[in-house]
Amino acid sequence: MPPIAGGALPEAAGAPALPTAKPPPLPPGPDPFLGGARPGGLARRPVSSGTGFVVAPGRLLTNWHVAEGCAELRARTSRGLDLPAQPVARDAQRDLALLAVAGEVGPPLPFRTGPEVRRGEGVVTYGFPLAGMLSSGATLTTGDISALSGLRDNPRHYQISAPVQVGNSGGPLLDLGGRVIGVVVAKLDAQRIAQVTGDLPQNVNFAVKGGEALEFLQRNGIRPVLADGRAGLSAADVGEVAEPSTVLLRCLR
Repeated sequence: MPPIAGGALPEAAGAPALPTAKPPPLPPGPDPFLGGARPGGLARRPVSSGTGFVVAPGRLLTNWHVAEGCAELRARTSRGLDLPAQPVARDAQRDLALLAVAGEVGPPLPFRTGPEVRRGEGVVTYGFPLAGMLSSGATLTTGDISALSGLRDNPRHYQISAPVQVGNSGGPLLDLGGRVIGVVVAKLDAQRIAQVTGDLPQNVNFAVKGGEALEFLQRNGIRPVLADGRAGLSAADVGEVAEPSTVLLRCLR
């Protein structure tokens, strides 16, 4: 079961290891966000991409597997600014990373403080799947909270039905009030499950719970914006909330 854009899900004790997959290389062609250079004057090239979102002035949250192993990270904002991003904290077990960015990246997204997330709640993902192949802008998908735990009852994850692809990693999972309730992290390997069960699962994806992300941020000196979760917005409205605060991340080597 390859997670989105690489990395591994926490395993249950005694469970067999699950295979992981590195993201495919970005399609060939000119890229206006390359930046940087290798020793000897050779330009670095983007090898993978992901999503991040603003959690405090000059700070972004994403997955650690998005930032891991990059010689350089670049963040493209909704205004088209291309800014260097630097990891300043990580939690490999939760698969979270805090990035520092010098420049205006947008307002912090608020995290939901209550009520408790329930099965069946509508959710919205916002991010940059398959960068260079699909739309150059952000993509919005909708779905529901399918389960309150992840693979093999992982208590740190939600299972969600909102479709996600390579590149959605690190993006915000939002409720219908525009509040962050999670961080998109992984998807089920449908082909592998079909080989085992004979059935092709659909829209089985996972997000790190918002409470896990809050604990990580607070432990690293970040005071996120907090707000009660009150529904009432359309998915399009939620997208407008997320748009100025969500960035495309490119990993260069």
